[in-house]
Amino acid sequence: MIILVPVKRVADPNVKVRVKSNGEGVDLSNVKMSLNPFDEIAMEEAVRLKEKGVATEVIAVSCGDAKCQEVLRTAMALGADRGILVETTEELQPLAVAKLLKAVADQVQPRLIILGKQAIDDDANQTGQMLAALADLPQATFASKVTVNGDQVEVTREVDGGLETLAMDLPAVITADLRLNEPRYVTLPNIMKAKKKPLDVLTPASLGVDVAPRLQTLKVVEPAQRSAGIKVPDVAALIDQLKNTAKVI
Repeated sequence: MIILVPVKRVADPNVKVRVKSNGEGVDLSNVKMSLNPFDEIAMEEAVRLKEKGVATEVIAVSCGDAKCQEVLRTAMALGADRGILVETTEELQPLAVAKLLKAVADQVQPRLIILGKQAIDDDANQTGQMLAALADLPQATFASKVTVNGDQVEVTREVDGGLETLAMDLPAVITADLRLNEPRYVTLPNIMKAKKKPLDVLTPASLGVDVAPRLQTLKVVEPAQRSAGIKVPDVAALIDQLKNTAKVI
């Protein structure tokens, strides 16, 4: 069984990003970039399934410019067998990414597609659902546990009311939540091995996919500064503040 794991290159979660002075977007110059944390969880789950003998091959795929090879090498150091880069300098929105992933899936024919529930740069939480719809595949989002039994996969997912367990026929699409697993550390020997693993480069044109943006970003602004809090001596003063200042009572 082949498992396909889409991965995205995003600003490192430990770095504070800033909005460009012209409001046209986020300034990523000289910003450390890394593998999207939710995609790292998805990759860990795919590798664990391979280690259990469920999967025979794990393929990492990324869409973007040539610098995305960095996250593909990281994914291969985590355990992916090979990588695929769909190279383009166009701004890629969730629907375009879903179309590209569907085209790649049509070529490699994975039995399971596992990806992060969202990317931490735009928090769109759309690509997995759009991919499942385009490919006409069953889907389970926000997975906190994945068990493959023959031609079926059982997924426990987190919902507002608690946990929900779904059983789906393969092939299927799964999006990984934060509590699915704890990704392993990348070791130096695996980093060296990843450099020798195959990495294929495709283009949207070769896949027959139009990735022209459908949405236009008008302006990007930083969140408004929050006013400082105040201390009150007792409950009566707190209630007075809520009544007269916050006006919530």
